[in-house]
Amino acid sequence: MNLLNPRSAASNQGRVRPGPGSERCLDALQLDRIEKALRAWAGSDRRLDLTHSRRRVFLIFLLIRYTGARLNEVLRLQPAHDFDPKKRTVRFRKGSGSTYRDVQIPEAVSAEIQRILMSLGPRDEERRVLELDPAHVRRKFYEQAETVGLPRELGAPEVIRRSRAVELMQGNVPLPVVQKILGHSTPNLAAAYVNFSEEDMRRAEAFFVDRENRRKTSARNAFFGKIETIRTGDVQAQVEIATPGGYRICTVITHDSLKRLGLKPGILVAAEVKAPWVTVHRCANDPECSADNVLSGTVERIAAGRVTSEIVARIADGTEICSIVTAPSLKRLGLRPGDRVWVAFNAFTVVLHAD
Repeated sequence: MNLLNPRSAASNQGRVRPGPGSERCLDALQLDRIEKALRAWAGSDRRLDLTHSRRRVFLIFLLIRYTGARLNEVLRLQPAHDFDPKKRTVRFRKGSGSTYRDVQIPEAVSAEIQRILMSLGPRDEERRVLELDPAHVRRKFYEQAETVGLPRELGAPEVIRRSRAVELMQGNVPLPVVQKILGHSTPNLAAAYVNFSEEDMRRAEAFFVDRENRRKTSARNAFFGKIETIRTGDVQAQVEIATPGGYRICTVITHDSLKRLGLKPGILVAAEVKAPWVTVHRCANDPECSADNVLSGTVERIAAGRVTSEIVARIADGTEICSIVTAPSLKRLGLRPGDRVWVAFNAFTVVLHAD
């Protein structure tokens, strides 16, 4: 495999930045405020025809909000064919050809979309349910942004799409997976991406969508990848995972765990590391330490406390890695957002999860 060297990857490649002409993206709370406003608006009129029209606009918002799709992509959808409530996927087709991408959506959102579609009438009418005037949709989005006290331009479909991308990145979804969800034609980094099949990427996407809904462990740091190699010893085994972002994560587990999880090369797994187990090094070159996993990154933010402090660094594929350090350690490091750092954790601190 031609993978990125985690000790030398440039950490600023994974950022998702607002595009030209955009001041900023919406955060999760702002997105939630617009969603709640649209939901209330959609159910506030007693006239059936207006209620149906408003529900269609709200449906379009939900699809952009949770798939990151473009407005024109959503307006072309035929829900009877492109929405699968059992798999919780929405299929976006490219033009009139056979090329498409399936995007996972949260379970609660899938259920709400299904309820809206059922309320709009017979199944044979669903083909036309999203065929609304784009200008009309934009106006309604603008109005609801203003209703919750936001500048109207922040209600634009493009801003909502971009905000979803940022939300996913902040949730530690690897950049190649975000690019796949948004329909970017070619990932701009990570040669390892080519070693992940469409099914692998679909499962990676599903993992992060489910994780977005509910966190099953207290671990702050999570990686998703494919087992590349397994080296067995007398008591324990070393497992090396290749991530879609181009990193190798090393872990050591017992033979019993290896057998119980049914691990073998090619299996997709999740690897989690608790924040207190991550150390931070401020130096120009690869730090001299015994940690098996050493990743180059940039400090994203710092939350300083009287006893302990939180340092969040972003690595090249956009993944955020959190470390908990003592207040004296933070002071000694003298870190600020934007500083280059190395984050490190031992193979023995990595916990594996398999389907």
